[in-house]
Amino acid sequence: MTLQNAISVTELNNKIKDLIDGDLSLKTVYVRGEISNYRPNTSGHMYFSLKDEGGVIRSVMFKGYASHLKFAAENGMKVIAGGYVSVFPRDGQYQLYIVEMLPDGVGELYLAFEQLKKRLEAEGLFDPAHKKPIPQVPSKIALVTSPTGAAIRDMLRILKKRWPLAKILVVPVKVQGEGAAAEIAAGIRVVNRKRAADLIITGRGGGSIEDLWCFNEEIVARAIYESNIPVISAVGHEPDFTIADFAADLRAATPSNGAELAVPDISSVYIRLDEISRSQKASVTSRIDLGRQRLKGQTDNKVMSSPMSYIDERGLYLDYISRRLSQCGERMTAQGERRFANLAAKLDALSPLKVLGRGYMIGMDESGNAVRKTADISPGDRLTLRLSDGSADCLITGVEQFTDNEFSGTR
Repeated sequence: MTLQNAISVTELNNKIKDLIDGDLSLKTVYVRGEISNYRPNTSGHMYFSLKDEGGVIRSVMFKGYASHLKFAAENGMKVIAGGYVSVFPRDGQYQLYIVEMLPDGVGELYLAFEQLKKRLEAEGLFDPAHKKPIPQVPSKIALVTSPTGAAIRDMLRILKKRWPLAKILVVPVKVQGEGAAAEIAAGIRVVNRKRAADLIITGRGGGSIEDLWCFNEEIVARAIYESNIPVISAVGHEPDFTIADFAADLRAATPSNGAELAVPDISSVYIRLDEISRSQKASVTSRIDLGRQRLKGQTDNKVMSSPMSYIDERGLYLDYISRRLSQCGERMTAQGERRFANLAAKLDALSPLKVLGRGYMIGMDESGNAVRKTADISPGDRLTLRLSDGSADCLITGVEQFTDNEFSGTR
């Protein structure tokens, strides 16, 4: 290394940034620490440090990620932050760029949740194209939930109030603790196997992430995904999201909301039926009024009061048409006669008989063909001469051909 090879501070910082950015182990890290030096920023970005007993690291969480936090960050709060490490070249400081953060105490469960969510999403279990439509008016609804507690009572109360025509099947399962996920998955599969309903609602009331964890298990997500019957996931409170919510055909904010989404409100149906009834009644009344108007128009017609007058008018019209047809026929006949006379006169003028009447004769050979040229006959041939009043047979004794001058008499 020599003085000539010296690099700038910016180049050095960029080299360090490249080294850190190239370290795969720093691209996704989860750090547990205490928030300090937190200062809200009008831009929406969050700047603070994470510290523990042995060290501190500068951290930043940009607005796009910070807007998804379900809690308000504050100094002294212990959290688990997930993100990546990089260098800000201008300051030459490395820092943690946070993309997700939760209060400490649920760190391991949160990591498990995120890892399973990403894996199942990559497999297509959350694909919207796989979602089945919820029936508008289900006749049978299966509730896969705990048979005790406020959640089942709320759902039954709302379902009975909104749509008492639906039959409700309660499939009792554990919704908390060891074995709960297996029971929920088995309940969903039993309803499918027996085709016991045309809609399934599964869920429970609110609780901690540990309480709701059975709905974050893979076995439940796969049972929901494989269900041929549409499934509504109704777990916890509105801010709570579980893997079951992503896999279900419809996510409800609470069990009560799940019951509301499952069936129509019968009072709204009655209102709609009343509107349809009034509309149909108005339509029928309008058609009756229109029919009455048309009937009155027909009864007021002269033909109805005096049928013979209509027949007499039609008779007069028929006479008028007959006269017109007769006149037209007479005109066409007269035109035809005139045309025939003209054509007969023209035909007569062109008739060979007229030519014969003027003193000319037509010579015809033995085959009946008219002789037109001297080349057509020879001495010794016999001809028949056609005259105006008969014919005469003759024998050709000689043939002489005239020139044009001799024929025209100029010779």
